[in-house]
Amino acid sequence: MSFLIDFVLHIDQHLVTIVNSFGIWTYLILFAIIFIETGAVILPFLPGDSLLFAACALAANPTYGLHIWSFVILFLVAALAGDSLNFLIGHSLGERLTQTSWFGKLINQKQLAKSEKFFKKHGGITVTIARFMPIIRTFVPFVAASSRMEYRQFIRYNVIGCVLWVVLCCGGGYFFGNIPFVKEHFSMVVIGIILVSLIPAVFSALKARFGKTPAGDED
Repeated sequence: MSFLIDFVLHIDQHLVTIVNSFGIWTYLILFAIIFIETGAVILPFLPGDSLLFAACALAANPTYGLHIWSFVILFLVAALAGDSLNFLIGHSLGERLTQTSWFGKLINQKQLAKSEKFFKKHGGITVTIARFMPIIRTFVPFVAASSRMEYRQFIRYNVIGCVLWVVLCCGGGYFFGNIPFVKEHFSMVVIGIILVSLIPAVFSALKARFGKTPAGDED
């Protein structure tokens, strides 16, 4: 876990190492990370937003020979494919998986419950919003499928969320990642990206906590 935290906080340095070590295979490695983040259901802690930002910051530097549009296409396909696999798992095995003890040990049941509550409250638009919410975005496709949401409806909201997510994160990294201040304080920028991406979840939690109607006031 300590390695994962270090990887996320110093992702720019680790990406440079990956690029220098694997060259063109870097594209496949980063594709796999984004795909697995949502596709595997049980690995929500893998980097997402910060990985896109850092990778595209490197693409803006000609030294590394990386291409921004290659990243945009690969990340978009990885996000869509990962979410679709997640949805398929939820559709095929949802109820059976949640009832098995080993599944409960592999995933955070509290976060899964939050995702279910968020989905029930906001409906289909949750699929779009969740793409900007670390951890929760891993569970929402699974929850949507378990709730018998049709794939046609899911993919419509999912495409909107994935396109916006990739464009904003990749665009931000490409245009701002190599500003001297950003490069010198990249760890703080990564933390800022994570905090900003958590705002929807925090806002929803606060609204749910303080916006409840007292039982005695209900009609």
